[in-house]
Amino acid sequence: MQILQPDMSVMVRRFLFVIGLACFSNASVAAAQAQADVRAARVDSLFRKYDAQPSPGLALAVIKDGRVVLRRGYGLANLEHGIRITPETIFDVASLSKQFTGLAIAMLVTEGRVKLSDDVRKYIPELPLLPQPITIEHLVHHTSGVRDWPGALSIGGWRYDDVITFQQTLGVAYRAQSLNFQPGAEHLYSNTGYNLLAEVVTRVTGQSLAQWTQAQLFGPLGMTRSHFRTDFREVIANRASGYAQGRDGAWRTITDNLSAPGSSSLFSTADDLARWLINYGSLAVGGSAAHQLMRTPGRLNDGSVVPYAFGILTGSYRGMPMITHSGAWASFATYTVYMPEQRLGIAVLANSDAIDAQRGVIDIANIYLDTATSHSSPNASPAEPAAASPDTAQRPNTPAPTKLTALAEFVAGYESTELGTTYDVTMRGDTLALVHTRLGRIPLTRITQDAFTSETWFLRSIRFDRDPSGSIVGFVVNGDARNRDIRFARRR
Repeated sequence: MQILQPDMSVMVRRFLFVIGLACFSNASVAAAQAQADVRAARVDSLFRKYDAQPSPGLALAVIKDGRVVLRRGYGLANLEHGIRITPETIFDVASLSKQFTGLAIAMLVTEGRVKLSDDVRKYIPELPLLPQPITIEHLVHHTSGVRDWPGALSIGGWRYDDVITFQQTLGVAYRAQSLNFQPGAEHLYSNTGYNLLAEVVTRVTGQSLAQWTQAQLFGPLGMTRSHFRTDFREVIANRASGYAQGRDGAWRTITDNLSAPGSSSLFSTADDLARWLINYGSLAVGGSAAHQLMRTPGRLNDGSVVPYAFGILTGSYRGMPMITHSGAWASFATYTVYMPEQRLGIAVLANSDAIDAQRGVIDIANIYLDTATSHSSPNASPAEPAAASPDTAQRPNTPAPTKLTALAEFVAGYESTELGTTYDVTMRGDTLALVHTRLGRIPLTRITQDAFTSETWFLRSIRFDRDPSGSIVGFVVNGDARNRDIRFARRR
């Protein structure tokens, strides 16, 4: 029998080929690592200033192609004790909460347990019977006309450092005597609408939104440090404090006593939000049908499309589709973006509103998209509670008549049953003012015969009403864009 001897030249060539592959692979890995290091260094250069001196700061996470490629923390989570921010630091992410509520509703819809066309009173009969029904779809897309609780409670005498509970936010809707507009006629951000959606989840599933999201979202995704806060007294380990900078340059702690699941009050980390953004690509939790529904923008009654979907905004950045949202509360500033075609996601969580979280996300995106840094912004960005943007309400600009009635006729007490509060209109010299037991004295500036304005953001427009005889019977407040036509009756 002939024994075949191996061809040594062939073996040598194969050996050299394998060695070459290994070298090529190692070179590719090294190149990729070098690129990652360069990008990380560029990101560090954006935010290392927060490490230069005692200062609030931010945590961030970047995901690409289904994995975390960068996680960082800069600055201090707690100035009093010098505790540093890490990617595991827990932040109040504010309105980033809405996308979790949105997916909850989308999942219940795809399961057939809720219909978008359902009147919300089907689930929450405590709501007043208003002329036009408000549907689940109206609430999801911010087209309901429901008043926004931050502004409404402010008119009612609440301050943002007060204890504000979930039931108090629902009460804004339960006591409403009118809407800002006919449902479906406009798109106007309403935190209250998302608190109502959280209550719908409870009425349908028998679980609070906090319980449902823990079982259906946070647990399956491994978001072990995320939860909706339902009690402001809860001790949350490794939690960041919020800080605002005064005109004197000193940092001041901002009280965060809000518990408003649905619209707000999700406490989470950069690491956990990275897991959430990865799920936008994998669709492992929630399912493709619910995620597709979640990304469907709303429509107004006239057929026009609004960019808001289920707790997220749909838009584009430099022609690249994206889904995004911002958050702002108690000096926390947060922002997330996911770009499905690039499979790129970024989360930035800051514990001071002096830090522009959206700008940070844009700058990081430019680095990972290999584009030059630009000062342009995404073309879809949600508005936040009016306290974060106090100039949203416009002052009346009608010229005043040449002959005005005496200011003394407006002096009286006025009451809103909707808000459960009273104001006294007083006069000091030639200046009229609103006086509230908690808010103090708010001077008014006359614009027309019966119209006034003030420097207070939630009381920008006050119009007095008269009966057929010409007597003052009350006034109407258009506090900000999200709270219109709130009526106060003159007390007899």
